[in-house]
Amino acid sequence: MTHTDIKTEGIISYLPKTWRPYLLLMRIDRPIGWWLLLLPGWWSIALASGGFEGMYWRHWYYMVLFFFGAILMRGAGCIVNDIWDKDLDAQVERTRLRPIAAGVVEIYQAYAFLFFILFTGLIILLQMPWITFWLGVFSLVFIGTYPYMKRITWWPQAFLGITFNFGALMGWSAITSNLSLTPVLLYAACFFWTLGYDTVYAHQDKKDDALIGIKSTALLFGKRSKIYVAAFYTLTMILLVTAMINAGAGHISLLLMTLPAIHLIRQMMDWRINSPESALKIFKSNRNFGLLVLICMLLSGLATNAS
Repeated sequence: MTHTDIKTEGIISYLPKTWRPYLLLMRIDRPIGWWLLLLPGWWSIALASGGFEGMYWRHWYYMVLFFFGAILMRGAGCIVNDIWDKDLDAQVERTRLRPIAAGVVEIYQAYAFLFFILFTGLIILLQMPWITFWLGVFSLVFIGTYPYMKRITWWPQAFLGITFNFGALMGWSAITSNLSLTPVLLYAACFFWTLGYDTVYAHQDKKDDALIGIKSTALLFGKRSKIYVAAFYTLTMILLVTAMINAGAGHISLLLMTLPAIHLIRQMMDWRINSPESALKIFKSNRNFGLLVLICMLLSGLATNAS
């Protein structure tokens, strides 16, 4: 059975044929990517607001802006990645049908579409405080250089953790117009979360990657991957709870954090590291983990510990 990440059914099949290659470039058919980009920003907004009880129309407006911003910036990152990797993608079973690698979209067309997405993202950023705006602009440096990391380091997943989680800083700054220890702790938690789930994701391609010289933590850790991912997930939970305590979250939300912790434990129990299908399933389940954490943070104002 062919293992590919291109899905032409669902919403894609109802859109004009001329649109489809560009939407596939953005991975519209695979929403898990923008969910994982979006959730740290939503966590941060919820925590900065003191939970849903402290959220007003402006806070919910930012939640909407982050939603559309995440879809756009995930799309931009995917286009940059596909431009960088067009020759490599053609050699990997899972990615060989991507629009640029397959020759369906030319490089100049991809750049034009990328410019359009970035311009639309700029309009969204301009509606936020200046500190949030500049954090968003700064993140573009990492988005542009991330695809190169798999060529020079065994730790591209760590660089993705740095790149992918600016929302944890931006959400807090959008509400408070500053940064403090809490969003830094949240950012660190998201870093280890990404390091964990993207190591799982990289196990899909480890055979092809080894043949063409692509580096990853999946290849670095090998059979020990479960031990490392479990350690990363443990650090994720410790830092998430620490961030919530530092923000003055109530004991109800802290107690509820056992639910996402159980979810991560279940991931490790169910993951079969030599099965690409299992890796993809476990990777995608991180959206549910993120939603559980979001619920906990939206309830952070209940029985608050803040003085």
